[in-house]
Amino acid sequence: MKKLKIYLDTSIISHLYAKDAPERMSDTLELWRQIKDGIYDVLISNITFEEISHCNEPKRSIMADFISQIEFSNEDETRESLELVDNYLKFGVLNSKSRDDLRHISLATVCKCDIIASWNFKHFVNIKVINKVQAVNKYEGYSEIQIFPPNMIIGGDENEN
Repeated sequence: MKKLKIYLDTSIISHLYAKDAPERMSDTLELWRQIKDGIYDVLISNITFEEISHCNEPKRSIMADFISQIEFSNEDETRESLELVDNYLKFGVLNSKSRDDLRHISLATVCKCDIIASWNFKHFVNIKVINKVQAVNKYEGYSEIQIFPPNMIIGGDENEN
């Protein structure tokens, strides 16, 4: 069976060490364990690295240390992904203040990820946003992309003991 290709936004990396959100941290660490076990193909973009670079120490170093523990593809934005951002804006997926969030979504879409993993419930894991993204993607000829928080990705398996 083909591995799912997962795009990690900055909120995922950030919640690997989020003592103020222990349940989210626990779910994110479980996703990280699964990533380290090679269950998923992972994509981390230049956008995520840009956002991490703006974090204060020691958080920035902690996040970089976690990233160094996994195998991942690193993708940079392209003309195609930036044009898709413009289409998301044109069709009102989000407004221009949320352009960076749309940059994540468009790059994950263009790179043919199956899932975007995020804890951003306002701009990513939100049924209105997801429906608009799906509509624009379909209109523009792209595949659907799922957007889930880690707890919906790691889920239980009936075959587990």
